[in-house]
Amino acid sequence: MRVAIDDELTIVTASSYRETLLSALRDASDVRVELSGISDLDTAGLQVLLLMRDEAARRHVPVEFTSPSGAVAEVLALTGVVL
Repeated sequence: MRVAIDDELTIVTASSYRETLLSALRDASDVRVELSGISDLDTAGLQVLLLMRDEAARRHVPVEFTSPSGAVAEVLALTGVVL
């Protein structure tokens, strides 16, 4: 299943995207999360991505995060987080 995030992933939208991503884990045997449309990423949004990564591992569902936008790449570089 492919999930695209085409918005900011911040405290304002994190709850909604959290539900979208966790729902994808329940409904698919593998998930690809397209990150190129993320215009802004804060720590709440990063927490959602980390939750997705960790929950996928717990459920043994392969997840791939693809095409990080500049905003995503910057936050990942600053924090040292590997998705």
